[in-house]
Parts: sequence; structure tokens; C-alpha cells
Amino acid sequence: MGRNHIERMKEKALQRRPVAFDEALGLFDSGMKQPFHLMAAASEIREHFKGKEISLCGIVNAKSGRCPENCKFCAQSAHYSSGAPVYPLVSTAEMVENARRAVENGVRFFGIVTSGKSISAKKEWDTIREAVKLIDGLGVKVCASLGTIDRKKAAELKDAGLFRYHHNLETARSFFSNICTTHDYEEDVDAVRAAKEAGLSVCCGGLIGLGENIAHRVELAITLRELDVDSVPVNILNPIPGTPLADVPALSPLEILVTVAVYRFLLPEKDIKLCGGKEKNLRQLLPLGIVAGCNSWMTGNYLTTLGRDVYQDLEMIRDLGLKVG
Repeated sequence: MGRNHIERMKEKALQRRPVAFDEALGLFDSGMKQPFHLMAAASEIREHFKGKEISLCGIVNAKSGRCPENCKFCAQSAHYSSGAPVYPLVSTAEMVENARRAVENGVRFFGIVTSGKSISAKKEWDTIREAVKLIDGLGVKVCASLGTIDRKKAAELKDAGLFRYHHNLETARSFFSNICTTHDYEEDVDAVRAAKEAGLSVCCGGLIGLGENIAHRVELAITLRELDVDSVPVNILNPIPGTPLADVPALSPLEILVTVAVYRFLLPEKDIKLCGGKEKNLRQLLPLGIVAGCNSWMTGNYLTTLGRDVYQDLEMIRDLGLKVG
């Protein structure tokens, strides 16, 4: 293992030959010893398949709190007292206004996100579909994260103008029961398949830093590869007081960057998006998230925590010699 292994795996990824589970574990070991060599190789893979463009994604927390699921990381779960905001679905006008501001700041993808397992109330569903139609008219690719979904509802969203459906698997199947026990992993997989069958682009990833190990992270990436999702959001745990994971030790910035790089090797042609927790966890190494292989970036605020000003992200992308695409 070492530099030679990194180079062999880079050539394999560039040739669209799948990197195997054990090979990915070897990449992680090599990367922790030579992180900057691994990141440089991942950056080369990113540029080969994605060019010099970094796409920006923004979201609106359209419905917050009182989620019946018990995901141990989530501030919006009704099982925990985190002090997160609680409010019903916002108006169509508020969703559209949030999207308009995002478009003015160069955001290419804009997502409507709601808490809860799914959207079942007809009034809420109609409000969201109307918002999708109006946001689609702003010239941005509209995304939605509304919990589990079936093919019929996914098709209705596509007809309204939705481009991409987002539904995270959160972690590896083998680790999921340590994080959530109120639903089965296969329900999330079924939601991803339903969105794909309806012809929607799919955004699906998870969180790292939940207490899982690198084997779990590689397992998740391979599951995402098998599902053939289009975009892979990588979130890093931002421990929230009141949740069961409030005291989980933070990952080191270099471990996060090496994980992102390994994902680029495993998913060379996919969009890899750095999302929640990146500012807090990467700190001064934040720009290296792009060097490590991501080609997509969530900008602005998250669901219940603050991000950073979009102008800082735009400046960072320019300073790296890249461009917003």
C-alpha cells in the first residue's frame, strides 16, 4: 500500500473500472499516511470527469421539527429536546422567495426540505407542487427532500417540474440500526428506487462521524454505486445538544478529507457534494474539500444550523482557479 496503490486506483477510476471494497480500504490507509497525494489524485479524477466547474446548491427548511423518526443525529426528531425550531409548512411564496435569492447568488440547484417521514396531507402536497412549478420558472434545477416517497408521487413531482429528489440513506446498512430504529433501511432504498423509476435525478448520501468506521463508509459508497444515484451529499456530524450523539468525538479534518477523496475514487463520475458540518469540522482546511474531489457544494444555511455567506464560497471557488457551473 502507499503511493503506488493510490496511482493504480487512480488509473482504475479514470478507466471507469470499479474500485473494490478492499481496494478502497487500502486507499484510506494509504491516504491517512499520504493525504495530499491521495487528494491530488482525487482532484485529477474530479477534473477528468467534471471539469473545472463547481455547482452550488441551496435549500429552504420548509417544515421543521416534530419528526416521528428517532435518528440519533437529528435535531428535528420529536424523540429529543434539542431546541430546534418547530413550524408547519411555509407558504409557497416563502419557498419561492428563498429560491429567488439563491438564484441571484449563483445557486444552480435549490431544494425544498421538510421534516417528517413523508408528506401525506393533501394541502401540504399541493403547496409543495405549486412551489416546484414556480421555482422551476426561475431557471434553477428544483430539488425536493420530502421523506419516503412512492413512484406515483415522484411522477407527480416530476410533472410539476422537479429535477432531482433527495433522500439520504444516512449510513451503511450494517450500521443503520445503531442510528435509527423507527424504520427499516430498505424503506429508504425503496424511496430512491421509486424516484429513479419516475425519471427523476436522485441525490442520495449520508453522514460521517456518527461512530461508524471507514468500512461502513465504503459500504455506503458501494451501495450508492449499485443504486446508480446521480449526486452524493457528504455531511459531517455537527453534534447537537439534546441528541444522543451530542458527545461523539469529532473526526479530524484530514480523516474527513481522505474519506471524501476515497468517495471520488469509488464514484468517479458522480457529483460529490460537501454539505452540512463542513465549516465546523474542516475549519481552516475547508477549501481542501474541493481539492479532495468534491465538485458540488452546499452554500448558505442548513436545516437547523448556520452555514456561511455565499460570497465566501464564491470567492473560495475563484481562488482555487475554478468556476461556478
